[in-house]
Amino acid sequence: MSAILEGIKILDLTRVIAGPMCTQILADMGATVYKIEKPGEGDDTRRMGPFLQDPATGQPSNDSALYLAYNRGKHSVTVDIATPEGAQLVRDLALRCDVVVENYKVGSLAKYGLDEASLRALKPELIYCSVTGFGQTGPYAPKPAYDFILQGLAGPMSTCGLPDDQPGGGPMRTAIPMTDMVTGLYATIGILGALMHRQKTGEGQAIDAAMLDATVAFNGHLAVGYLMNGKAPQRVGNTNPIASPSEVFDCADGRIIIAAGNNGQFQQLCAVLGAPDMPADPRFATNMQRIAHRSELRDALQALVRDRSRAQLLQQLSDATVPAGPINDMAQVFADPQTQHRHMVVELPHSSGQTVRVVRSPLNWSASPVTHRAPPRLGEHSLQTLRDELGLSEAQVQGLLQRGII
Repeated sequence: MSAILEGIKILDLTRVIAGPMCTQILADMGATVYKIEKPGEGDDTRRMGPFLQDPATGQPSNDSALYLAYNRGKHSVTVDIATPEGAQLVRDLALRCDVVVENYKVGSLAKYGLDEASLRALKPELIYCSVTGFGQTGPYAPKPAYDFILQGLAGPMSTCGLPDDQPGGGPMRTAIPMTDMVTGLYATIGILGALMHRQKTGEGQAIDAAMLDATVAFNGHLAVGYLMNGKAPQRVGNTNPIASPSEVFDCADGRIIIAAGNNGQFQQLCAVLGAPDMPADPRFATNMQRIAHRSELRDALQALVRDRSRAQLLQQLSDATVPAGPINDMAQVFADPQTQHRHMVVELPHSSGQTVRVVRSPLNWSASPVTHRAPPRLGEHSLQTLRDELGLSEAQVQGLLQRGII
């Protein structure tokens, strides 16, 4: 059974998260991804722990959780592009690929002849995707970009966290690097669209994938609401501004989310909590009234929830079709029966001789399922790629090794 992108070759000149996430998805879909890494060092994330232990030495390796999370299924090829010979090797490899993905600072690859203009002059059908913080044009284009900075600059942090007038109030970033990840997703979509365009027309093209663009778009209805009425949305913590009750409550042994979005669900919630008369209270009779009296309703419900077992209450609410759920830590996430049923953890044989456990791709195709392959060790595929893809002789490969170019 062939994979969707079988036969497509990707030159991966990316590091850290946004670009590697994009090329990992392409690898999951069956593309051959040649990840170019600096000899002896590799991707920056190889130095950001925690680390996989090296079974040969018992010491931490350079296969970190960050690297393992975003580089599944790739070929690691170590080449020093700062040398003329190294840059030429990568140019030669690029001309054998369908897509180049890079996330260097704008214009910095031109000195190596690895920029879009240089490569597409040699191969017009090439698809060239540049992943940057601010895009190829504009006053911020030359600036480096980091997820934390973009979460603030592009708006999400202004809408996450508690209001300023509450204890602990203030802007809050997400723990996962959301601006990197959403940019990686959009870059992948752009590449797939460009491949379809090339299939129809034979034309390659450039893709300008900017973290700023992706994150501003990811603000979704909050951004559109501002464009409609000119009012900047405010932080509301874990409450839902358009429904009540829809927030977090403390049980005897943990926290629970209850989101009763309509009158029927609210009536069922009150019945489960032993307060069937509460919906008749004029303050709580409709969703609009419940929003207007949110704090009073929350205090009343919290008093009814505080001494209950989380698991028992969740089951009762589920039986009553009231939307509710736990706030799981990672241990609870992977112990959850639905997570386990969905086989979200895969165990892959790693070239170090051990098995690594990673999160599987969420892509689910019935006719062409994802084949998961472990992330590579640094330089694992260098010699094979140079011999098989570029046709270098053993003497040439050994010479490159001796000079530190690969």
